[in-house]
Amino acid sequence: MTALANPLADAFWATSLRRWNAVCWGLFGAMAIGLVTTTPAGGSKYQAIALLGCVVLCYAVLDRFPGNPVVRPRVYLSVLVLALGGLAYLGSSYAALFMVTLPHYWMFGRTPRASMGFLGLATGATLAGSLVRQGWSAEFFGETLMSTLIVVAVGVLIGLWAHSVVAQSSERARLIEELERTQAQLSEAHQRQGAADERERIARDIHDTLAQGFASIIVLAEAAQAGIDHDPATSAQQLRSIESTARENLAEARELVGSAGQPGPGQVAAGSVARTLRRTLDRFAEDTGLAVDADLADLECDQQTRIALLRCTQESLANVRKHAHASMVGVVLVRRPHGVELEITDDGTGFRVGESTGFGLDGMRKRLAELGGRLTVTSSVGDGTRILAMIPVVSEVEA
Repeated sequence: MTALANPLADAFWATSLRRWNAVCWGLFGAMAIGLVTTTPAGGSKYQAIALLGCVVLCYAVLDRFPGNPVVRPRVYLSVLVLALGGLAYLGSSYAALFMVTLPHYWMFGRTPRASMGFLGLATGATLAGSLVRQGWSAEFFGETLMSTLIVVAVGVLIGLWAHSVVAQSSERARLIEELERTQAQLSEAHQRQGAADERERIARDIHDTLAQGFASIIVLAEAAQAGIDHDPATSAQQLRSIESTARENLAEARELVGSAGQPGPGQVAAGSVARTLRRTLDRFAEDTGLAVDADLADLECDQQTRIALLRCTQESLANVRKHAHASMVGVVLVRRPHGVELEITDDGTGFRVGESTGFGLDGMRKRLAELGGRLTVTSSVGDGTRILAMIPVVSEVEA
């Protein structure tokens, strides 16, 4: 059994003391009245009252000024031991004081060892005082010794049981507090992770929509400025493309702000993903002048799958525009037994896949992974690039 030196045990003892104080003061008062009214006048009467007064005074100081929780309770218990020995010697109400103060050993002892120690001292002092007064008589052995040992044994059993209950309650309270603290930490970590995931999702959506649109606007603006003198018709077309792209970017920005980043009906219409990709490819061919060979199966799939396929297409086309220096782009959308496959190829300069540090490919991989899909990138310098996106589709109906 260990010491209950923790806030929970301290709170328990404080509550117990407050409840017992009222009882103790009443009992102390009754004992004082009993000593005054029933004890014959003489020196022993005043000595007994003085000893009881010392106990009451120490208890009052302890109750009014708790002070050091270790020193003062033990001073009170020491005075109580001496007073019990003196009252037993005088034969004046020592048994009543012993029973009244029996719980104090467990309340102020703080630990079973200290409580048992002070209770043993009190028992020894009581028996010693009675032995000096009564001698080795039948009265001492038949009444005083047996009754004292019975009271002490009952007090020990009750005290040890109370300490065991408090220890178990404190342990349960500690475990509950630790569990609540762990749950709070997990909740905080979950919130931080959720916030980080949300920031990453927003960054990915901005990269796949607004950033790509702005990049397209810059390229178109540079081309329009370069050809405005010798090819005004083409420049006018490029300016119209700039306006259209800017309007789409504005719509995307409103969707990101107003609906948690989910694309609206204007960007990803319900129904066939082929029609959505076809519009994107037509715009790309119009803006860049590159040849686009598209073989798009007319598939019906869920909104998240359509979004993922569209974003992969937009990111791949943006990379072709910025890096590939290609003359032709091929796009194939097909349904396989294991899901939907989107393949995008170009005949550009290619790159070393292992050395790629861009945000786009990593964003595509994470977007597909969220749907249980995967991204395969095949490329080498001077040999073009092949992007293969696969997304498993459970309920897929081919039109």
